Formats: sequence, structure tokens, C-alpha cells
Amino acid sequence: MRQNNAALTVIRMADRIRFVLNDQPVELLGVSPMTTLLDWLRDHRGLRGTKEGCAEGDCGACTVVLERADGRREAMNSCIALLGQIDGQVVRTVEGLRRPNGGPHPVQTAMADSDATQCGFCTPGFVMSAYAFALGGEDPDPDTIHDVLAGNLCRCTGYRPIVAALTRAAGLPVEPVASAPGRGDSASFGAFHAPRSLADLLALRNRHPDALLLAGATDLGLLASRARKPPAAIIHVAHVPELMAMREDKKAITIGAAATYAQAMPVLIANFPALKAYLSRLGSRQIRTMGTLGGNIGTASPIGDMPPVLMALETKLTLVSQRGTRDLPLEEFFLAYRKTALAADEVIQSLTLPKLWPGEVFFCDKISKRRDQDISTVAAAYRLRIKNGRIEEARVGVGGMAATPRRASRVEQALKGQPVTAATFEAAAAAVARDFQPIDDWRGTASYRLSAASNLLRRLYWRITQPERAVEVEAL
Repeated sequence: MRQNNAALTVIRMADRIRFVLNDQPVELLGVSPMTTLLDWLRDHRGLRGTKEGCAEGDCGACTVVLERADGRREAMNSCIALLGQIDGQVVRTVEGLRRPNGGPHPVQTAMADSDATQCGFCTPGFVMSAYAFALGGEDPDPDTIHDVLAGNLCRCTGYRPIVAALTRAAGLPVEPVASAPGRGDSASFGAFHAPRSLADLLALRNRHPDALLLAGATDLGLLASRARKPPAAIIHVAHVPELMAMREDKKAITIGAAATYAQAMPVLIANFPALKAYLSRLGSRQIRTMGTLGGNIGTASPIGDMPPVLMALETKLTLVSQRGTRDLPLEEFFLAYRKTALAADEVIQSLTLPKLWPGEVFFCDKISKRRDQDISTVAAAYRLRIKNGRIEEARVGVGGMAATPRRASRVEQALKGQPVTAATFEAAAAAVARDFQPIDDWRGTASYRLSAASNLLRRLYWRITQPERAVEVEAL
């Protein structure tokens, strides 16, 4: 039934969720769109090869693959993906992985021939991650394989035979992808609203100010998967073209708030090479398939990975509502713990990052209890403009040290106008305690955080003056 609202063009309250699963079309009506894809696969479809291990997107036992029209395969966590998000997608599970003649897929053969299974619980997730990798055209070098496997955990086999299996399977020819079910209009599946235009999104936001904005569900999905208390109402922003767009000119990069990390990483790394290592530790490939920069900002977590980086890079947000558009520096967006400057009728449309000027350097660091698949204890990023051996400008963003991500203003003052010497960076390290009074928690004590943040500034000096020594230090 259409709603009579000029701004909300086509919203049908009884729309069916439509997608393709293992090459077969699926239409769902009467199933809650807040159900996780994993629960639906296992309980409604009987596809139990996809497992629940952690229910929070860490272990990879729930991995399935999204198949894109351009032939790309992207592994994703089905345990935190909601059915409403899967509308219009093409999904493959381990049960749908086979040769045209019905025999095992080459990835499955490689796993078996490499003795890469033992109890088998985690194996379907590994197989699906390997499938996405094998058809992606990447080289099977150790760093790439580590990145592929970072989102899958195995407790009994050990990773050597799994690495061997991925090496065997690499470079398979791209296989055809089933056509995704098209949907040009906005849709609603009960209280799960899926606008496909900016006008419809803003009308929904104005009408439902208490609905949660959902992009990738890497955070909000936990309400349905782990807490078993899904949101009462959701506005899913991932199909709005204006929130997906990316553009680049000589001076800046603009990235839509709903563009995923997987989509944004190439342009980010090309312009800020230090982000290559940093982003490889931001979740896993499964998480980066779903997660977005706008979502990482909108949740306003004090330990989110990207806000410190984006602050150092002088990022500006474009916020939009039916009242109009406004731009806001990112550091003015965070007001208090989990409180932001976003009005009840607004959404984040995009982020704009100025490119580095001649003479500028950029570095970033993340310290966490685990190398992979962990939230930061301390995150820091530095953008310095250096001319004739003197620091003309300094921007330092830090997370995990306060109730919000913040600029380190006293650290910046200690650096600005000073020569690039060990004494300058020692003074900056001493200024950390004047900028921040962190708390103790299970990720780290206050004294540890202060010490770590200070030491990162000392390492920054070696990165700038003796890059080869910095590499040696970081390897310790």
C-alpha cells in the first residue's frame, strides 16, 4: 500500500525481501527483517553449514559471500547481517559451492588435499573466505593470505595447512554471477525502512527520528545477534546513491558516509599510504565488506579506529536534513560520551578529506590487546607540515584517551614551530598527560595509555628522521 506523501515517493508497507541465494531467487514475506541472515539460513532454510561461533563478527564461522555484478566476491559475517540488508543482494553459502557437474568446488578440493580440516566446525567459513579470495585475482603472498584469514579462527587444525590450501586455490578464473533482483524504489519491510533516494531518506528521518540509522550493522547488528534485542525501527541508508558516492579532485577526497571500507580503501590508501597497514587491522575483510566510515563516526565510540585518523586529516562532515545542508569539522561533531552534534532529523551524507600538501607527512598507529580483530586501546594519527627542518603545522588526533575522540591540542602546540629534533618530540610526549586524563578499563590502565601515547610520539620522530630505524623498532 502506497503512503500518500509527496516527499516519501514509493514506500510499500508490505514489500517482500528479495535476494538470490545459491543461484535461486528468494522472496520473503512475514519474516522479521530484524532476523539475522545466519538465523534465517539455519532455522528457516536448513542450511546449517554456516555456523554461529561468537555472534559478533569475530570468528568467521558464519562467513558467506556476496557476489557482485562486476564479478567481485566479498566475504561477510552473516551473524550480524540483518535480513533487511540482504534485499537486492546475491548470496552464496557453502552449500552452494560446487562445480557445474555437482562435484566439489576447486576451493573445497584444495582444502581437502591440504589436510586443512579437523573438527570441521570452522571449515565452512574458511572455505567461503578462500572462495572470495581465489576468484579475486590476488597474489597468494603471505601478507595477503594473512589478511584473508584474519577474520576466521581455527582452534584445532593450525593455520599452516589452511594457508597451503589458499595458496593452491589462488587465481581461479572468475565465474558468472547470478543477476541481482532489481529494486528501483524505496521499500519498507515493516519497521525496517530501506530508502533508495536522498529525498526518501530525509523524509523517513523526519518522520521517524527515533529509528536507528543502519549502514553496515557491524555495531548495531550485535543487538540482534548477541543481545537478541533487535531495534524497534531501522532506516537502512546503504542504498542511497548520495551516501554511496565517492569523488576525488586535486585538492580533496569526498567519500559517502555509507560507502564501505572495502570500497573506500583503494582511494584512501592511494592518497595516504600509511593507512594500508592501519586499515588492514580495522576488523577483517568480512567486517570491511559491511562497515562504513559514516557508521564508525555515527556510533561516537571513544575507541573507534577512524575518528582519530580523520581528525588528523582535517576531515569535514556534510550533514543533511529536509531543512538543508551544513558542513561541520569532525572534531566539533563529538560533544560527550556517545553524544554528537547530529540533529534528530539529520544524517551524515559524506566526509571530505583534504589531500596532503607538499612537505606534509602522515602517520597513524593502533594499539590493541590483539593484533587482528580488536578495538583499539589507543589510536593516534599525525599530520605534520615540515619545511626546512621545522614543523610549521601539526594536527594530532587521538582515541581511547577520553570520553570522545579528540585533538591533542597541547601536543600540537609543543610541535608547532619547533625543529624536527628528539627534544621537540620529547616535549610533545610530555604534553600528552596535559591533554588527557584517561580511565582504567579492561583494555588498559590509565598509566598504560599515557605511556603508550607518549611512546608513539617518540616513534614518530624516528619515522620522520630515520625510517629504516623505525621499521626495526616496530618489528620488536
